[in-house]
Amino acid sequence: MNEREANITANAQNITEIANAIPIITNSTKASDKGNDGQEMGTVSTATVWVESDFFCATALTIENLVDKDADKRQAVALRVDGDKAVFYRVRLVGEQDTLLDNTGIHYFYRSYIQGSVDFICGNAKSLFHECVLDSVAEFWGAIAAHHRDSADEDTGFSFVNCTIKGSGSVFLGRAWGKYAATTYSFCDMDHVILPLGWSDWGDPSRQGTAMFGEYECSGKGSNRTERVEWSKALSSEEAMPFLSRDYIYGDGWLRL
Repeated sequence: MNEREANITANAQNITEIANAIPIITNSTKASDKGNDGQEMGTVSTATVWVESDFFCATALTIENLVDKDADKRQAVALRVDGDKAVFYRVRLVGEQDTLLDNTGIHYFYRSYIQGSVDFICGNAKSLFHECVLDSVAEFWGAIAAHHRDSADEDTGFSFVNCTIKGSGSVFLGRAWGKYAATTYSFCDMDHVILPLGWSDWGDPSRQGTAMFGEYECSGKGSNRTERVEWSKALSSEEAMPFLSRDYIYGDGWLRL
């Protein structure tokens, strides 16, 4: 750990991180790192910042996990969020695999930057990513989103609206980490880094009939749906409507923007 590792606990309510106080929070995950049980640290244990409180807000802040590139396993979470009703505005999240563990709760990411390679936005939260930049640094292949919804009864999912996707490595838009994974992209500018198939069933064909992967009115070289997997959806305006605004995360009840 280079500068600071932070854990915002469930007992801390209504916290705002002030950018002038801690502009950069950096952690380094090495191949030799072990957890308290002596096991290798993976997705769950490597977070630079772990937020468990509700109503957390961060702005103009950079959170990094600079993973050892020589490691066989590159899970290195910059930010893990388990609290409910969190807002991240102009926040930079920098890492590789599993950069953002958007684990549980309802969250709003606005005009933020998220860099990674494999499944670099993952978890089972219900989150709106609005006007964000998603930057792939995958070396061979990767994926932006890996949603983990396991039941059709869960009210969770990732919605990306007016986001810019760019980078240097080829990535899927999403993978079905959970059987009922839910991920949509609307009005997003997709660079050439998007793999033509677009989506992955995580090696489990049964998830093709249960995952909800959709695209609506996207642009750029990566938005061409000619070779997309047939079980993904080109959403109609009516189908896309629930995903397009802060209503998706019930924003009228808790957001003051």
